[in-house]
Amino acid sequence: MALCSPKFLTLLLLLSAIPIGIIITLERARPATHVYHYHSSGWFRECAKWDSHHRRFIVSFFEGGIGQVKVPEKGSESSPLEEVTVVKEAYLAGNASLGIAIDPPRNRLLVVNADVFGNRYGALAAYDLSTWNRIFLTQLAGPSDEKSFADDVAVDAEGNAYVTDARGSKIWKVGVEGKLTSITRSPLFTPKEWYKNLVGLNGIVYHPDGFLIVIHTFSGNLFKIDLTKGEEVKLIKVKGGTLSFGDGLELLSPTKLVVAGNPSGRLVESSDGWNTASVVGTFSGPKHRLATAATVKDGKVYLNHMVGIGYPKKKHAIVEAVFN
Repeated sequence: MALCSPKFLTLLLLLSAIPIGIIITLERARPATHVYHYHSSGWFRECAKWDSHHRRFIVSFFEGGIGQVKVPEKGSESSPLEEVTVVKEAYLAGNASLGIAIDPPRNRLLVVNADVFGNRYGALAAYDLSTWNRIFLTQLAGPSDEKSFADDVAVDAEGNAYVTDARGSKIWKVGVEGKLTSITRSPLFTPKEWYKNLVGLNGIVYHPDGFLIVIHTFSGNLFKIDLTKGEEVKLIKVKGGTLSFGDGLELLSPTKLVVAGNPSGRLVESSDGWNTASVVGTFSGPKHRLATAATVKDGKVYLNHMVGIGYPKKKHAIVEAVFN
């Protein structure tokens, strides 16, 4: 989400419209579900993913960089937890770190980086999860290319990565060794209404049956991209509710998908291999913090909330989502 994007401007508008007193009241209210609070040096944290092997949340910095939030064993948890910076690259200064994906078979983290002001740079980086050494950095877009906004990433069983472009509504494919191999475009990715194209393809996940599921934020359209059929694109027919303003995605199971966004979270289910789907549950969390990503920890869904509150340390929230 770029600082100059409609999504970010909408966030500022929403925040400015909420009186400080209401925010204080919301912050003091007892949470309805479990929350991991953690202290951070930054205001905005775009994505959080649970790394079960190392018992930590990995979070991406909107100002650029990656942090980890270690979670003690059950019974010894303190609140708030503390964020520790593990990646901060001078070469990528001025770019935001946005969508992230953990790739356990290859013990690496994939990180999307993007130019938040000019939409003139996009890249995918890979880091070793043990040493945090960079494995590769692949440029997806530069000053001579069309404006783009690299946003989220998913990784398939072979280690190929797929990065969404929220501005140009396309998908870059990066091979396991870091080579940009192809770009997927489709007329289905572009709604007829101009205003629905202000924020396009966003959250993306890989399904173990060999296809991608990706959401178009402003239209709410959900797409299935079959990697076994030459990246064939189909619109998933969704009933039971809208997915407009959907952001990050996470598979809860082969038949259940979590959509973070506005409202905080929606649970979507399919019984026919994601040709059709239904919204079967919703969750409303702390709206003033803005849910942007979802992850699964010990079988439970947690939503990353972008906005930190407090000074000098900013307190962030990763909130358990219980759907009804």
